[in-house]
Amino acid sequence: MKIYKIFRAEEWALLRKEKSTTGAPIDVTDGYVHFSTAAQAQETADKHFTGQDGLFLLGCDADALGDALKWEVSRGDAKFPHLYRELRLEDVEWAQPLPLIDGRHQFPAGLE
Repeated sequence: MKIYKIFRAEEWALLRKEKSTTGAPIDVTDGYVHFSTAAQAQETADKHFTGQDGLFLLGCDADALGDALKWEVSRGDAKFPHLYRELRLEDVEWAQPLPLIDGRHQFPAGLE
């Protein structure tokens, strides 16, 4: 299963430079890296990144993250993937810009 992380451009640049990260400020505060499933990603963008341009969508394989990935009840009583270790560059299968079009982030077609 694929899971997704939304990063601001500077957060993605830092991960590429440092090869690992504890995540965005909210991740550091909460003590884990927040991810979303394909079904949750648009709502996550709408709730936490409204109007922000210059974002990147990172795709990761949930199974490859091992036991450090926990599925926990969060927004709307849905289970969200939370990574209880730093995110490593090698964990990222792909990354691409997440364009803001007419005030809403446009996700790529076919997210699994």
